[in-house]
Amino acid sequence: MSESIVSFNEDNTAIWLAFKAGDWEAYKKLYNDYFKMLNNYGYKFTKDVNIIEDAVHDLFIKLWTNRATLGTPVSVKNYLYKSLRNAIFRKMQSQSRFVDLADEPDYSFSVELSFDHQIIANEEERELHLKLKTVIKNLPARQQEIIYLRFYEGLGYDAIADIMEINTNSAYKLLYKAFNNLQAALKTTKLVIFLSLYSCLGANIHTK
Repeated sequence: MSESIVSFNEDNTAIWLAFKAGDWEAYKKLYNDYFKMLNNYGYKFTKDVNIIEDAVHDLFIKLWTNRATLGTPVSVKNYLYKSLRNAIFRKMQSQSRFVDLADEPDYSFSVELSFDHQIIANEEERELHLKLKTVIKNLPARQQEIIYLRFYEGLGYDAIADIMEINTNSAYKLLYKAFNNLQAALKTTKLVIFLSLYSCLGANIHTK
């Protein structure tokens, strides 16, 4: 790989362009950079490792095969997340793991949020975080997914809307609905919940 290709931005756009031009090393770089993240994201939808591995494998085979006709996404990561999500849905649907994806997708999503306990000042906050993690697990899959993408992955509403294949306004409404459910279950304010989830985002920014 040329020296100019090695210098790329944090979203690997330059690597993507090199891969599209047929650079095998750039393709391997994309694979190595995103393989673990994609598997982790896939594991939120299903614990069937075979489905996840097949979906990731098929995704990268398709990328290489169709590289010449691919566009250049605003975010490589978001593009790969969306592609993997669709690939997993297709595989699960073909195995009758869930029904139609039309209006309210009937799929599973399990998120395990982590918090940086070093910045939690007191026992009351720790107790809230533990309750928050438990309550989130009982939310509908779509609400768990948007919380994961917003507060664990740190994605904006436009990116989330693209990955989940909804419009931006729907993304806002979906997160608002999730917050309403959390507020009702935790008997606290949305601001407190937001700050607690934001501490999760801060923790993951430092650990990734």
